[in-house]
Amino acid sequence: MWDVSKKFLCVTLSKNVLWCPDAFLAQHLSHMFKAEDKKQQQAIANLQVEYLNQKDASLSADVQKYTNETCLWVIQISTLLEVQEKKNLTLDDLKNQCVVLLNGVKLAGEVSVHLKTVMNLHAALGKPMTKTVVMALSQSVNHVLQYLNYQILTIIINAKNRLITDKSYTKKHLDTLSAFVLAEKVLFGPVSFQRCLVARLALSIARANSTKALRDDEVEQIYSYLYQLKNLCKMQEDIQEACDTSFLYFQRVLLPIYFQHATKAKLPCLKMSYMMSAMSDSVDLLTKSNVDNKDDTFSKSFKSDVLDKIHSHAIKPICENIETNLRLQVHSHLRQNQNANNPLVSNEGITSLANIVDVSPMKLFDSYIDVRSHVEHYLDQTFYNLTTVALHDWKSYGEMKSLGKVKYDLSLVHNQLPYQTLEHGLDVLEIMRNIHIFVSNYLYNLNNQIFVEQSSENKHLNTLNIRHISNSIRMHGTGIMNTTVNFTYQFLRKKFYIFSQFLFDEQIKSRLTKDIMFFKESKSQTDQKYSYERADKFNKGIRKLGLSPDGLSYLDQFRILISQIGNAMGYVRMIRSGGMHCCSNSLNFIPELEDIVKYGEMTRSENLSETTCEAAERLDHVINDLTQNFAEGTQYFKLLVDVFANDFRNPKNNHLQNFYIIVPPLTINFVEYMITAKDKMNRRNKTGATFTDDGFAMGIAYVLKLLNQNKQFDSLHWFESVRDKYTKERASLAKSGPIEDKLKTTNMLTAKRLDTYQQEFDLLYFGLSSAKIFFQKQVNTDLGKS
Repeated sequence: MWDVSKKFLCVTLSKNVLWCPDAFLAQHLSHMFKAEDKKQQQAIANLQVEYLNQKDASLSADVQKYTNETCLWVIQISTLLEVQEKKNLTLDDLKNQCVVLLNGVKLAGEVSVHLKTVMNLHAALGKPMTKTVVMALSQSVNHVLQYLNYQILTIIINAKNRLITDKSYTKKHLDTLSAFVLAEKVLFGPVSFQRCLVARLALSIARANSTKALRDDEVEQIYSYLYQLKNLCKMQEDIQEACDTSFLYFQRVLLPIYFQHATKAKLPCLKMSYMMSAMSDSVDLLTKSNVDNKDDTFSKSFKSDVLDKIHSHAIKPICENIETNLRLQVHSHLRQNQNANNPLVSNEGITSLANIVDVSPMKLFDSYIDVRSHVEHYLDQTFYNLTTVALHDWKSYGEMKSLGKVKYDLSLVHNQLPYQTLEHGLDVLEIMRNIHIFVSNYLYNLNNQIFVEQSSENKHLNTLNIRHISNSIRMHGTGIMNTTVNFTYQFLRKKFYIFSQFLFDEQIKSRLTKDIMFFKESKSQTDQKYSYERADKFNKGIRKLGLSPDGLSYLDQFRILISQIGNAMGYVRMIRSGGMHCCSNSLNFIPELEDIVKYGEMTRSENLSETTCEAAERLDHVINDLTQNFAEGTQYFKLLVDVFANDFRNPKNNHLQNFYIIVPPLTINFVEYMITAKDKMNRRNKTGATFTDDGFAMGIAYVLKLLNQNKQFDSLHWFESVRDKYTKERASLAKSGPIEDKLKTTNMLTAKRLDTYQQEFDLLYFGLSSAKIFFQKQVNTDLGKS
């Protein structure tokens, strides 16, 4: 670790930010340092001081080296430009251009790093710069000035010496000598435009008094050097004047065309930033010409005009192109073009969009234009507005946001729409008010905790899952959970009245009584298993009692009633799970659930204002409500069991005790219904098709719990009897011996039918076993949360 620190004493991260490995480790790992580490740290500090001294000592030589390299690079780039004008470039010429340009970038980087390192080290180590170092850092221009001064002074001193040694000395010689002395003194001081002008006048006087004072070649050299000095003194003004682009004010009509072209170019960042910088000069021109107008109306009008042109002809097209690109990518599966996803046949403009978004903020007048921020704001606004218009498209815009993050690194904010409108689904409040319609039109899936619409005239079926319930509870509040359970209770009470009427019917009750007596008398002969043939006979025989206009028997309608009761219980379970999901998201901000701080008591003990105390108590109430809803497990199921159990087990309702014997015929009826419904999934007309209906299993488990008949139903060993029945049929089919080719197809279809029925009975058994868990006496709280 310390060896690395010795090799890399410091690194300039950005501008004046200097990172030293030893200081970083000492700040963050000082508790791990030993005595040897502190010695190493001191040694590295000494190395830094020594390194800085070496850099200071060699700074003049380094500056001279970089100056020579820069001059060489200028010569090389000039040569390349001359070659480029010939327009007959070879591969070697292109290679040389690439090498020279990269060398220029490398040279500029080396100079920048060198200067930053020296200056930042002086600041970090608290070591002041000597005059020699300061001069070395800024001597590039001074060297040139000193060289020119030296050349002029050498000529003047030589001319003055010749004049002094001249034997024919006159008063004119005295005036000429005075002019030389004046020019010499002026040039010995700091170089400025005024001093150059005085020196020029002095030399003109000397030349006028005595034409022999300066030779013609000396006069030419002096004036050439003075001209160069004057240009160096006026260099800043000359550069500013040469680079003045205020004339663009009168050519504003070209801006829309320019911005349209710049946004389509492959390197728009360089072009647009240069143009915006150039437009700023026009503001200075308008400010100077608008002396009397204190409001500076001309400048404001010009700024507004330029900003409007940039937004309408540059920013807006960029935003629209990115939106179009994201939309096409998300819906690419709908495009018929086979080359839509081929990276080798892609649109060239797509690659430039990423370059545009990555452009650094560009300064325009007294503000900055950040293309990324404008694109993010545009997409946020567009996605929000379009989502509110077409709520069912929320998923597409969510995918577009994710794709924008991946492709363009765009940080789009949450649209903050009400949660129940994020998907075209039902709201808890609407379901609560129309629960009788919901349980008849939606089918429950026990494992995934999802409701699927049974049938719809639309292209897609609606679904309802925990996320929708959680979002609705978050919007309406947790109080809606208790209200929903109350509505469910009222719905169940009506359904149980129909349930009781069915079992009380004389024809149904007599058949069930006979079946119970038959099972008790023959269970020793049937190995304690309820006969499949008896149940199937009940299922078929009840159709003789009559059919509804829809072709449903009484048992079919009773099965639907059980499924609706089970759907209601499944909805209560989903309400509980959605409440848990909602509360858990809110409880993430509470550090300790077992030791919750009472903010109301704390604020009153500190004698804070009454408003603060009331706010703290309200916060305590909210936290308490969340924790109770989070920790109360499956109390809703227990509540719905307790509220009906006494009536169901009352001797006055003795006819309900026959329910357990009707479950086997109900399961046969349910399996036949499911096989038919699943078979319709593969047909063109999918009316009545479905793949799940776990509400039936949930309803059976709930009613068995209310009647306390789980043991009586288990004594039937019904699913074992079903398994034995299909096992025997498969074995009989296998023992049939050699058969003709014509009968092979029939036997294969029969085997497939037996496997299908056995599979559906197994699925029902698994679902019923899972549903019974929710109604056990010692209910595990965690199961209610699932």
